[in-house]
Amino acid sequence: MSMAHRSLRILILLLAGLGLCASALAAEGIRLKDLSRLEAERPNLLVGYGLVTGLAGTGDNPNSRLTNQSVSNVLENLGVNVPSDSLRSRNVAVVMVATSLPRYARPGDLLDINVSSMGDARSLVGGTLLMTPLKGPDGEIYALAQGALSVGGFKYDLNGNVIQKNHPTAGTIPNGATVEKSVGDAPLRGGGTVQYVMYEPDITTVNRIVNAINSAYGRTLATAIDPARYEVRIPSEARAGWFDFLARTEALTITPDSRARVVVNERTGTVVSGGDVHISQTTISHGDLIVAITTDYQVSQPYTFLGGNSSPNVRTEIVPQTTVKVSEPGPVSVNLPRGTTVAELVAALNRVKASSRDIITILQGLKTAGALHAELVIQ
Repeated sequence: MSMAHRSLRILILLLAGLGLCASALAAEGIRLKDLSRLEAERPNLLVGYGLVTGLAGTGDNPNSRLTNQSVSNVLENLGVNVPSDSLRSRNVAVVMVATSLPRYARPGDLLDINVSSMGDARSLVGGTLLMTPLKGPDGEIYALAQGALSVGGFKYDLNGNVIQKNHPTAGTIPNGATVEKSVGDAPLRGGGTVQYVMYEPDITTVNRIVNAINSAYGRTLATAIDPARYEVRIPSEARAGWFDFLARTEALTITPDSRARVVVNERTGTVVSGGDVHISQTTISHGDLIVAITTDYQVSQPYTFLGGNSSPNVRTEIVPQTTVKVSEPGPVSVNLPRGTTVAELVAALNRVKASSRDIITILQGLKTAGALHAELVIQ
């Protein structure tokens, strides 16, 4: 069995498995907390500018004005006055530090941070980040970062020979930042309401969520705002224990509406079908045209002797011999009845030994022809 044939069989089993999983999920229902989140539960991006020291000659260029000025500023804050033009160190690099502050983080919580070089440093291996304030879009300091870098790569060069793995100019510091200031309060809005945001916006799914909440409590407590948001009003008698009310609400289950979608990864040849994907009645004819051009170079070495000496006009020549071969196998046809699914299409193409790349091309053609009734996502 060829590799392409084996890959297609695995793809068919995968599509069938996805169909069974979708049926099981539809029967059991999905919790509301798995379909949406509180609007207040959003991360907040932080960024900072700092210095990494302790590099073994792999830092920024000693003539970098940005690096020298930064080092001079740090030393001045520590009580050491050194002009920037007097610094010539290759063991320092200027870096950008980035992280994400969770909504409910409190002072003292630890955050993972990403550190990346913004100069011409060759490597950050073995470096230590000096204390760096991390600011939000409002300019306020929300965390302080410091610690030894963990770099998942290296780069060594000598006499023009370079050995490199991954990107040595970027690294991480697990628990490298300490939260100094929290963000936001409880998600309860004015009027005793909370808003939820859908992970996958869909009108039908939001409508089912609203109906499920109102049916569970026997009154109108939920209202749809748009396909991506809905609002829940906490009854006055439950506001003292609104955590318990929201926990019970998020535990409600519905059957979400799944959008017909086919995801194609051209790099790996993977095709994943989600939702109820059908294909109209159509006929597929697929064939290959193979053109092979080969060139052989032959040497012409004449032997001419005039009076025992070679003629000056006679010389060795390289003569190319080119051969062109064209082969066009007969096209393979597949007839599909109305209502065929993507899994059935893949099974039919598997019987004619089509490769996964051929399947991707055929799906693109079906979408262009209007026979594939689903959203085609190409990655």
